[in-house]
Amino acid sequence: MKKIISTPKAPAAIGPYAQANYINGILYISGQIPLNPETGQLEDGIEDETHQVMKNLKVILEEAGLTFSNVVKTTIFLKNMDDFAVMNDIYTSYMDMENLPARETIEVSCLPKNVSVEISMIAHRF
Repeated sequence: MKKIISTPKAPAAIGPYAQANYINGILYISGQIPLNPETGQLEDGIEDETHQVMKNLKVILEEAGLTFSNVVKTTIFLKNMDDFAVMNDIYTSYMDMENLPARETIEVSCLPKNVSVEISMIAHRF
């Protein structure tokens, strides 16, 4: 049975989708942008944006009783691949280095609200 995962600690969906869906031990997290749920404002600059996206993902994982150790797949969208190194260092600081997920990073021409980074994840309860 599918369970919708939602927390006010992460930004509300800005379209017809859920923050995450949990089914058969697998959590599918929608792409998160650097929207600060406390202020309702977007963070600016790749460093602050990446930290906010990772914080948003963390609280959604926690709402489902999971952590970054449970993440098995990550998809990262960057508006500018020149931001890769900075984003990657910040992303790495949140991840469990003993349980790294599969991942791809894709440069795109535009993201929602014209942000620089969006990240989605799939996690599994082992």
